[in-house]
Amino acid sequence: MSIQVRLFVMMVLQLAVWGAWAPKLFPYMGMLGFAPWQQALVGSAWGVASLAGIFFSNQFADRNFAAERFLAASHALSGVALLGVAFSDAFWPFFGAYLLYSLLYVPTLSVSNSIAFANLKDPARQFGTVRMGGTVGWMLVSWPFVFLLSAQATAAEVRSIFFVAAAVSFALALYSLTLPHTPPKRGGEAADPLAWREAIGLLKVPFIAVLFLVTFIDSVIHNGYFVMADAFLTNRVGIAGNLSMVVLSLGQLAEILTMVVLGAVLVRLGWKVTMIVGILGHAARFAVFAFFADSMPVIVAVQLLHGVCYAFFFASVYIFVDHAFPKDVRSSGQGLFNLLILGVGNVVASFLFPALIARLTDPATQAVDYRTLFLAPTGMALVAVLLLALFFRPPDRGPAVVEHAEEKAPMMPEGGVPSPP
Repeated sequence: MSIQVRLFVMMVLQLAVWGAWAPKLFPYMGMLGFAPWQQALVGSAWGVASLAGIFFSNQFADRNFAAERFLAASHALSGVALLGVAFSDAFWPFFGAYLLYSLLYVPTLSVSNSIAFANLKDPARQFGTVRMGGTVGWMLVSWPFVFLLSAQATAAEVRSIFFVAAAVSFALALYSLTLPHTPPKRGGEAADPLAWREAIGLLKVPFIAVLFLVTFIDSVIHNGYFVMADAFLTNRVGIAGNLSMVVLSLGQLAEILTMVVLGAVLVRLGWKVTMIVGILGHAARFAVFAFFADSMPVIVAVQLLHGVCYAFFFASVYIFVDHAFPKDVRSSGQGLFNLLILGVGNVVASFLFPALIARLTDPATQAVDYRTLFLAPTGMALVAVLLLALFFRPPDRGPAVVEHAEEKAPMMPEGGVPSPP
């Protein structure tokens, strides 16, 4: 198989592990009777894992361990942890197993990105197509649940999400051993021996700092979608419980198209405009949720905006980090932004949106004021757009400068000093 196909399959399995359980996690915890603070604590596990990833796992993958072997070991162990989650009904055993799973799985997301970037000849153009495999994996893994779950699925049925995720995790552990050898990269004599410290130091560069702040805001919005969407579709819109994951997967269908064109869009529109379009996709989707909840066809159709939201912002951020960060800290750079996308944003969303839902729930009818609820992330998205439009000024307009002129210096050369505009 070509290297792109092999990396594509890696992404299929990588995101299928996550997609198997993510849409149903919060509804499942509600079925188990977990209190809102307990659900929020579980949601914060990815924040802990993202932080640990920067200081240990990504440092380890950057400079001390072959990336594909790191991936294999992490997925073998995280599969075992997922089985522990599946068999835990009480809160503390559930939380302990889920935290262990998070610590093992979250760093693999940035490491798999680093493997892809290290083995692609033209990452800015090719990464979108490779990362599209993750979209395919997220979609495919939702379909078994049409048969595994009933329309009014019980907790005993829903826990199958963790069994499926564990099976995929074990498959990825084996597959990782067949990936191209990606050895650790060590910097020169001037390089900081701690890759995470060098990566964090780059936040002193203004355009990196602005992107970091905007990524935080958008990650809260993005993670809030997964907190709220499934319950909204089933309780407010009226979609059957065994079909809600399929409806949510329509967003991944659109993501396939956006990932295919992402490289060309980045070259044509540049970093800033492409990312702004991605954030506006969030604003538009939540605005539709707020004002058209009574129209099932409209709500189903607007799921297609998910592709724009993810590919044009988050995938663009990953590509941008590969351009902007020195090669020996790129896993740590990916981990730094994953700290927001998968960690801090996840923690904030896990506390913020359940609290908003509780506040906006009528005690008598238990009906949620979804219009007010969804206007909150809509406003947050518009603030992020303004920050990006006014203050994000990278030296290069887009990736074409580096792609077509290899002799030119990278945006952030070794040592972390930005090139002049």
